[in-house]
Amino acid sequence: MTYQSISHIIHQKEKSIGYYKDKLSSVKLKLVYEIAPPRVRQYLRAEIEHVCGKINQGDLILDLGCGYGRVLPAFASRAGMVVGIDSSISSLVSAVDTVRNLRACYVVCMDAVNLAIPDKTFDKVICIQNGISAFNIDQRDLIRESIRVTRPGGIALFSSYSDKFWGQRLEWFRLQAAAGLLGEIDMSRTGDGVIICKDGFKATTVSPKHFEELTAEFNVSSKIFEVDESSVFCEINV
Repeated sequence: MTYQSISHIIHQKEKSIGYYKDKLSSVKLKLVYEIAPPRVRQYLRAEIEHVCGKINQGDLILDLGCGYGRVLPAFASRAGMVVGIDSSISSLVSAVDTVRNLRACYVVCMDAVNLAIPDKTFDKVICIQNGISAFNIDQRDLIRESIRVTRPGGIALFSSYSDKFWGQRLEWFRLQAAAGLLGEIDMSRTGDGVIICKDGFKATTVSPKHFEELTAEFNVSSKIFEVDESSVFCEINV
């Protein structure tokens, strides 16, 4: 699979989506990160730095759930080519502006469990900052599809929150609720890694044991470890 053929797939897909719809979700998503307190910002940086340390010059990178493109410049500075996908058109509108001047960096609307991408295409497939829970899709299907598009010798990287980060994470969600980005947190139902809001929003995590269970059925090796006392990473070697 060459850069040119991947670019062709992306451009053909882009023709079918309307990039100029309401930007509300992208604006809200940006505010989520703008109001993050210092310890949360440290967590966000630590994850990105950890992933960047896994990227080799010339790698083809797939970022699952790229949103408005917040992490794409960091990946693009090291990789040969980066493709960010998301299901939110309004977020992707902003992402287009983010990557406009980056070399070999593309964004496209695509379903993470039904990727319009050939087998064994990417060197690294990345789904960090609890995307595996936030996407609200079948987690095994997400891992299976990620493995499918990863080249032999490549890796798929997933992350969720460490139990040690519970207090900081809960405070961040309280700030989001106070800013009107989420509904009021239902403290009577919130706990053990799960945050539930009164408007029905639910935020979960994936524990190390659950990561082990999710990857057990696939013919791959994986390792699970903690970063910055805030993240649990699952690194799948394909």
